[in-house]
Amino acid sequence: MAPEQPRDAHEPHVHEQPEDGHPLGTEADGTASEEFAERWSYGNPEAPHTIVEFGDFECPYCGAAKPVLHELVSSSDGQVRLVWRHFPLYTVHPFALTAALAAEAAGQQGAFWPMAGQLFKHQDRLDDASIIAYGDALDLDTSTLVGEPAQQFADAVRRDYADGIAMGVHGTPTLFVDGEPYLDGVSVPDLRKALGLSRRGTPRTFR
Repeated sequence: MAPEQPRDAHEPHVHEQPEDGHPLGTEADGTASEEFAERWSYGNPEAPHTIVEFGDFECPYCGAAKPVLHELVSSSDGQVRLVWRHFPLYTVHPFALTAALAAEAAGQQGAFWPMAGQLFKHQDRLDDASIIAYGDALDLDTSTLVGEPAQQFADAVRRDYADGIAMGVHGTPTLFVDGEPYLDGVSVPDLRKALGLSRRGTPRTFR
């Protein structure tokens, strides 16, 4: 599964920073906040293994990776968690940034992963009206999901994207397994092998 590549590596256009002058997700000294970086975590928060995905909700390769990664986590007996970070390929996917902002807005209502599921399921319908319909289906307050109200979440997307660039991300999905770039196949067996896990998700023992 080849990662999808953007046409350029410029930061997506999003609106102003918060009133305190510090980008969302940074400390006062400008350093990254670990809590911010790991805010959208799927699986056991105390899992010994972490897969970080820099992804784009409109990217078909990310859509194909979604069930693989969720199966890996669900079948790992609590050994693996998935952390999502935004990397919208806005130059090739016109609704990628809209979708990222909607997911952030849903996340503030405790529904990041349910909204992510809707966005992946309907990658061909990520316009404002469709996103509001997904929010209605999830029983969310839809007033902040799209348009100008969603721009309050723009700094979060900007920070993820900037961190991705700093970490060498150029396309989606880009995975980091326990902090190291992962370049092999995005399949449950390949990822279990990279993590040193048995089929049931427990660590392998070598004799």
